[in-house]
Amino acid sequence: MDSTLSAYMMKNSSYEIIGVHFNYNQRTQNKELKCFNSICDELHVKERYILDLDFFEKLGASALTDKQIDIPISGVQEGVPVTYVPFRNGIFLSMAAAIAEKEGASIISIGVVEEDSSGYPDCTNEYIKSMQKSINLGTKDETKIEIHMPLVKLQKSQIVQKAIELKVPLHLTWSCYKNDEEACGVCDSCRLRLNGFKLAGISDQILYK
Repeated sequence: MDSTLSAYMMKNSSYEIIGVHFNYNQRTQNKELKCFNSICDELHVKERYILDLDFFEKLGASALTDKQIDIPISGVQEGVPVTYVPFRNGIFLSMAAAIAEKEGASIISIGVVEEDSSGYPDCTNEYIKSMQKSINLGTKDETKIEIHMPLVKLQKSQIVQKAIELKVPLHLTWSCYKNDEEACGVCDSCRLRLNGFKLAGISDQILYK
């Protein structure tokens, strides 16, 4: 939902969109890929990179990629939750930077949100800014890349409201950590999404179990 809104905001600002999607053996990989292509179709995105990574499954250490680790559903956790995928955004941004340099792109737009980072250290404004500096130090002198975080300080309800304002097809987006047919409604990601819709006074149109 967040990545989709950030893409619509960039298009609304007259940027040409290059879609980048990662299959990393996450539990809802097939659903997320379907959503990515549907959203790109809606945005008329022609250039798409779909990158397959088996690294995270081999690494394990996350409930998103290791099915031996249960997805938490209690809503109560301390510290960094088991759904954290080690350094995921750092790896994704590094690969996106290579694409941006090759394509001559000036901006990488990422839908990170500090509210729903659930304690993830790679979703903060401070961290993403440090990655921007590192990317520009590690690319050609003529390469100047900004990492745009249009949602980082927003609440989930504000994200829903902004998406409705821009006519973002939220029914094509997916947030659930557990399921890819009917969203579970009880994982951290579903809870944050549902609460955002509730506070915004809007009904979520995706299917819930």
